[in-house]
Amino acid sequence: MRRLYFLPLTLILLLASCSENEPETQCLPVSFDNDIRLRTTPVKDQGSNQLCWAYAMLATIETEHIMRGDSIDLSAAYVLRNFLQEQALMRYSQKVSKDISIRGMITMLPRLIERYGAMPYTSYRMPEKWDAGVTLRKLQRKADAARLHAMGIEKLSEEITDLLDAELSPAAASVFMMGCEYTPIEFTHSIMQHEEYVALTSFTHHPWGVRFPLEVPDNVYQDEFLNVRLDSLMSYIDRALIHNHPVCWEGDVSEPLFDFSKGYALLKNDDQTVTQESRQHAFNQGLTTDDHTMEIIGIAHDNHGKKYYLCKNSWGEDNPYNGYMYLSENYVRAKTIAIMLPAAALPTWDEMMPR
Repeated sequence: MRRLYFLPLTLILLLASCSENEPETQCLPVSFDNDIRLRTTPVKDQGSNQLCWAYAMLATIETEHIMRGDSIDLSAAYVLRNFLQEQALMRYSQKVSKDISIRGMITMLPRLIERYGAMPYTSYRMPEKWDAGVTLRKLQRKADAARLHAMGIEKLSEEITDLLDAELSPAAASVFMMGCEYTPIEFTHSIMQHEEYVALTSFTHHPWGVRFPLEVPDNVYQDEFLNVRLDSLMSYIDRALIHNHPVCWEGDVSEPLFDFSKGYALLKNDDQTVTQESRQHAFNQGLTTDDHTMEIIGIAHDNHGKKYYLCKNSWGEDNPYNGYMYLSENYVRAKTIAIMLPAAALPTWDEMMPR
């Protein structure tokens, strides 16, 4: 009689995660343990639109307040409304032919809410079946027709307001929170101070310690990012999380092993060291692009002991980690375009400057 051998289930899973079909036969994660996990508002679903930059940065502001003992949940739809109105008016007044878009970068969010204000999530929500393409085309046609007929910017502004009321929903003039009434601008001042958040990047085609506008298509306002060395960038992420501050991450999610359905992201050769030079080469060759943004809320390790960063995504909760994702340390080193984090999380200016 042939003897049967039974492998423990954990061992079977480990062997399956290191099958020959996987790139470079690297061991894929089976489970994760969180070493640090900051508190957050519920995961949201941006749907088919490209508003991840707003969802991620608002989530970062929310977590920063939650970790201080406050509680806020902010509306990305209200940011979208103001961004669309701004573009339509610019198309009219500056006679630009560039298409109206909802794409952007994380640095745009503080700028927009300082300029137009913010709303709580419960006060202004995105319609469930909103068609972004239809709304954008209507706005462009309206702005172009107004310019053709010399309508005047005041009249056009009224018509855009009516259109956005119909396409999204009417916006209230006041925010009520904790028994107080605010204008949207006053509400912004209650949740975020000017220059409270700092934008960082790490590329060798600019000097260290200087601010420069990142050369990516979504940098609509030509916002500037402080350029720091890669090891410093990673240490600032860790420092922020250790001290209970979230980090807003912007980067490339086009890698084959970025898999929302499985809840993790790795490089194809994730055990190889990512250097400043290899990272720059990938950016120069268009292999690292500006695709997506998420909020980093924690540090974790997998069942092999590999380090990961825990991210809150905005694609709904339909994955093994209820909408959260684990990005390997090397993935973040290689594929980060930029980060934004509270200035309070950073060391002093003298400590940050290259020696």
